[in-house]
Amino acid sequence: MSVEPRRIRSLAVTREDAVAAYEARERGRKPTVLRVVAPLSGRMRARLHVATEAPGPNELHLHPATFVADPPPFPEVDETEDELRECGEYDLDRHRAAHERAVAEWRETVSAQLRERITLPPTDDADEGHEVTVSYLG
Repeated sequence: MSVEPRRIRSLAVTREDAVAAYEARERGRKPTVLRVVAPLSGRMRARLHVATEAPGPNELHLHPATFVADPPPFPEVDETEDELRECGEYDLDRHRAAHERAVAEWRETVSAQLRERITLPPTDDADEGHEVTVSYLG
């Protein structure tokens, strides 16, 4: 890696990007990351990015789970259905609405559990990575 992540002291990322990237990973969709692009300085911005290949020489790819402390499991459609059937109130419209509520609650929980500090990945075998602060926008 030709970028020098040790120059970074803090990252800024929108809450929406952090939660959306984590959700995409949890749903098993495309390999979503939060990307930081050179030139690196003390304060950097991380943005939502679909990683179709390894990071280029001038960028860092950060796994979204890095930003979330103690994440709850993503609500599964089948679990929502089971809960409705246990109450005896199942129909397709209720199922859809209940699952949408469960996902919205999950997003709120993840947003509330975003870390204020993360450790950037090591750049080589001798490096252990280093800790930076994270500011969430929005």
